[in-house]
Amino acid sequence: MQVIKSKKIEGIIDEIIDQYSYADTSERPWIIGFSGGKDSTVLLTLVWIALLRIRENMPHPFQLRRKVYVVCNDTMVENPIIASYVEDVLKQIETEARNQDLPIFVKKTTPKLEETFWINVIGKGYPVPNNSFRWCTDKLKIRPTSNFLLEQLDEMGEAIVLLGTRYDESATRERSIRKHEVAGRRLSKHQTSPNTYTYAPIKEMMLEEVWYVINAVPSPWGFDNNILFQIYSDASSDDYECPTIVTDKKHTSCGQSRFGCWTCTVVKNDKSMTSLVNKGREWMEPLLNFRNWLVEGRNLPENRKDQRRNGQKAINDEGENNGTYTEVYRYKILKQLLLIQKEIQKERPHITLINNQELIAIQVIWNRDMYFDHTVGELYREIYNKDISTNNIKSLDNTEKRIMREVCEEDMEYFNLIDNLISLQETKTLLISKYGLHNDIENRIEKFANDKVK
Repeated sequence: MQVIKSKKIEGIIDEIIDQYSYADTSERPWIIGFSGGKDSTVLLTLVWIALLRIRENMPHPFQLRRKVYVVCNDTMVENPIIASYVEDVLKQIETEARNQDLPIFVKKTTPKLEETFWINVIGKGYPVPNNSFRWCTDKLKIRPTSNFLLEQLDEMGEAIVLLGTRYDESATRERSIRKHEVAGRRLSKHQTSPNTYTYAPIKEMMLEEVWYVINAVPSPWGFDNNILFQIYSDASSDDYECPTIVTDKKHTSCGQSRFGCWTCTVVKNDKSMTSLVNKGREWMEPLLNFRNWLVEGRNLPENRKDQRRNGQKAINDEGENNGTYTEVYRYKILKQLLLIQKEIQKERPHITLINNQELIAIQVIWNRDMYFDHTVGELYREIYNKDISTNNIKSLDNTEKRIMREVCEEDMEYFNLIDNLISLQETKTLLISKYGLHNDIENRIEKFANDKVK
């Protein structure tokens, strides 16, 4: 049995054992939100050790009856360094849980196609998030995980979410945790989800104790925690000196560097990515520059329309446009993104900044917005010198287009109309909902008729 040289941490493991086997005799599943960061790594480490001890001390089969789900949400715009690391860790967790015959199951969640970051920004024209319009958290993080939670509630009736939150993180976090605590009870009601409870076993751990577990306690799923430590070390800002841990001076700490989406425009400066670039990850510099460019262009009136997607007028007090991004600016964002992706893929072909499904869906949205001046396919071909890989769309070949041009030679506006209508029809199989296609076609014909009258 692995013994940890810390009474406090041993006490947390004992509490987890009691909560899993005795305090709660139901089979409500435990759900651990796993980001791959230091706190979620420590939480899973202590739960894993607890399960091993339950098996060793209480060898009855029913003692490990409760399932533990390790749920990792991929926003699809994660910091590539963390995304690659987490992918490797999840594979190891899945393998070792099976080898050690533990009821631990890995579940990866992603946003729905219509809610990804690039679909919202490049497809629909949503301005990139800021503090007053932080649409990303709900669409990219909360909804995907909530959907999985609802699946468990449908099956089991109730569920318990284990949190890696700690009082020591910040005064705000401590107030939030204490606000929902019930004196004398380990479980608290979930803030938003019915029939769901939360349990925060490591809430009283200090930062130094978190790093002690990562540095001094071997990973029970056999991964090298030094990799995680090095990532945090490289991501620490130059003005932050990693202090020596009080618990054991042989091991060091690298503070509270936070990782998130590489596209995050909510923070003023991305200190962690800047530090990674400065400490040898120069290939990430185009990502950092692109992210900064998105921030700079967010509120420029020339990049914005005079209304939102719902048709509501959006003009600020200075008389400047403040609605969704113009189609021209959306196209510009996509072009820059694909150029950066191509450049990075020369050395790291496994990195994808925007996938083919998103590219096709963006074209669908542009078609439905009656934007036909540019196409995603033409841009992709210009940059990659090949077509987007898809089995869903069969476009007109060159011969058919040539014949159409000849027929419409006297008035090319008719050619453009027919070509646009065919584009709308061809992309219908990719629409999340085919609802509205008939109206789209009618709207395009009506616009054509109105333009001819003018």
